[in-house]
Amino acid sequence: MTDADLIKIFTDPIKRCANYKPVFGTNKKDGVSLSEFRSLYGGDPLYSWVGLDSDYIYSAHKAAGGITSFYRQLGIGCERLVREIIKNSLSLSEEQANWSYEYTNSQKKKAKLSLDARIDVNHVQDRNRVSIINRWCKESLSTLDNNRDGIKGAVFEVRQGYKSADSKRQNADLRNAVRAYNEGYLPVVMVMSNQLNEAIRSRYAGSQILILSGRMSGNNKECTYSFFKEIVGFDLEGFFKNNQKTIRSEIEGILHNLVQP
Repeated sequence: MTDADLIKIFTDPIKRCANYKPVFGTNKKDGVSLSEFRSLYGGDPLYSWVGLDSDYIYSAHKAAGGITSFYRQLGIGCERLVREIIKNSLSLSEEQANWSYEYTNSQKKKAKLSLDARIDVNHVQDRNRVSIINRWCKESLSTLDNNRDGIKGAVFEVRQGYKSADSKRQNADLRNAVRAYNEGYLPVVMVMSNQLNEAIRSRYAGSQILILSGRMSGNNKECTYSFFKEIVGFDLEGFFKNNQKTIRSEIEGILHNLVQP
């Protein structure tokens, strides 16, 4: 797996945002074009009277919705990148690198939840790496004041950032954590950036969920990049730094399209 392959895995979801078009309350799945917008708003008496049929309004809507989509796809790119690195670095199959479970939802129906990656020492062939992962799991549990035994690895929920204290998302993470512990896994929320709400960090630590964030200093039980380098054996920080020019060029092109009418 080359850097070019990993860059493609990371950026492909984000490229979906490049041609984003706002829908303006219509049912058009592909969005409304600029010419269609001019007709839509220009044909509205109030909007045309007050000047809302301006190209600037179209551009503002496109940028606002496009940025929301951009962050969502950035998160998907991070998920795929993390899973691929874990899979390749530890010689895991696709099935071994994934984890999911079924549960009964509020409508009393069976539903399935999947997390973004898994490391199970029973799947890792490198015995030295197994020792490293086992030690990390034990030390991580200690930082969470958790003395349970029988932990065989970790499952990961990957986020590009975690700034909004969304209750639905937190409740899902807490449910995942209970199930993870029941199946012998340490639950980990891995944040790729340093954009992390401190209230979330405190609540998750209190619920014995390990949080890794994109800080550039800290140990492998705090920092995503230290974790990858020391536990997984992959220099993720180096990957981003070495490929910064290529990735930035891709992203800047997408953002440029989003702010144009």
